[in-house]
Amino acid sequence: MDILQILLDFFTGYGYLAVFLVLLACGCGVPIPEDITLVAGGIISGLGFANVHWMVAVGMAGVLLGDGLMFALGHHYGHRVLRFKPVAHILTQERFLAVQEKFDRYGNWVMFVARFLPGLRSPIFITAGMTRRVPYWRFLLMDGFAALISVPVWVYLGYLGAANREWLMTWVHRGQAGILIAVAVLLAGIAMVCYRRRKNSHAAALTHKK
Repeated sequence: MDILQILLDFFTGYGYLAVFLVLLACGCGVPIPEDITLVAGGIISGLGFANVHWMVAVGMAGVLLGDGLMFALGHHYGHRVLRFKPVAHILTQERFLAVQEKFDRYGNWVMFVARFLPGLRSPIFITAGMTRRVPYWRFLLMDGFAALISVPVWVYLGYLGAANREWLMTWVHRGQAGILIAVAVLLAGIAMVCYRRRKNSHAAALTHKK
């Protein structure tokens, strides 16, 4: 039985609470696909077990709370958070260094992009909290903006394809590929802007010295 069917059976029996708890677990690093979870919430809405608009609201609450917990954990404990084995498993030394490099390269936009990067989402949010360079309101703004895009797309897609699973899964795969391409283009654009700013700043500094 695939993960989608398992989630559908669980959500059908327990509704909004089940969706919320699974999304919360996703945000805390449990290896359950967040996009498939949101699609499953949309499917049960399309089958009449829930209201699709309320499901979007529950989805937003689940992902933002899960992400917020990861950020708060890093912010409160700092580097001590790595002493916790579950966190150390999610945020290995290699991932920590990679995330730090991405923050240096792309700035706060990393938190926006993280919503579309399942394997790096939790490490990025924990690291953002650990550095304490990002206030909570800015984190919530960037993450919330990304969630306003991703959550409704997956939930409404599941709702529209509830009666046609083959059509739905085709568009899920297309959506996943499209998001990866969009993220790559966005990162390239951000990198270009950051490079130009640094180049201009360096040129201005040299001019000032002269």
